[in-house]
Amino acid sequence: MPTVRANDINVYYEQQGSGEPLILIPYLAADQACYAFQVGDYAKHFTCISVDLRGAGQSDKPDGHYSTELFADDLAAFMHAIGVESAHVMGVSLGAAVGMQLAAKHPEKVRTLSLHSAWPKSDPFLIGVVESWRTMARSLESIPETIIQGIFLYCYTPELYASKPEYIKSLADFVNSRPVQPVDAFMRASTAVIEHDALGALGRITAPTQITFGRFDTVTSTRFADPLRKGIKHSEVHVFEDCAHAAIYENVKDFNEVTLAFLQKHPSRQKTSVS
Repeated sequence: MPTVRANDINVYYEQQGSGEPLILIPYLAADQACYAFQVGDYAKHFTCISVDLRGAGQSDKPDGHYSTELFADDLAAFMHAIGVESAHVMGVSLGAAVGMQLAAKHPEKVRTLSLHSAWPKSDPFLIGVVESWRTMARSLESIPETIIQGIFLYCYTPELYASKPEYIKSLADFVNSRPVQPVDAFMRASTAVIEHDALGALGRITAPTQITFGRFDTVTSTRFADPLRKGIKHSEVHVFEDCAHAAIYENVKDFNEVTLAFLQKHPSRQKTSVS
């Protein structure tokens, strides 16, 4: 699949399906394949464009200071490079943080916004969690092992670990099958998580917005629901009652149904092209 030049870096992406464009933004330490359980359903209705962020997957990993605003500028340039004037935009966790920055800075590019496991501004608990991952990454010198031994514990409920250990193993195998993110790139991307602050920008988001949380998520818990809902004018909140941070894997069926229903409620009135 193609790589394009955008904002002075090479950006890798994959494209499936047909219909209105849907940009899928990965979470921390993941590449575009993280939406593997969603694309099959979404691609029946949308042109799914899954992108590797700066520092991850097969996109360039330059030195320098990373921020959610920089990632958003990368995506705006990426959309221009592939000929997409506007699109539905979806992100999970870091991807959601990037999506809200994109919608605030480049509102004309975002038809709808889907924010899953999102937060408007990093608070001391979230920062503490991410700092623990950074410590583990430095110690293990392996981002896949950091994900499996550390990040997974926040993504899934204890009940999932107890009832489906083979499923947890398959998710770990999936992590190990993907391009390995260098530790230095993870540190730069996790700095963007720690420093994320879009609280003052939420009022500039005009796109219809879906906001979802897992009831048992501690990292981006429902403590962030009211600030997001009140800050984004045309927004709605849904809580997945049996999930933690990663509803996209913990309850694939419900996640896909709820998110696809939102996307289909808001068809684009604009003509868009996908090269």
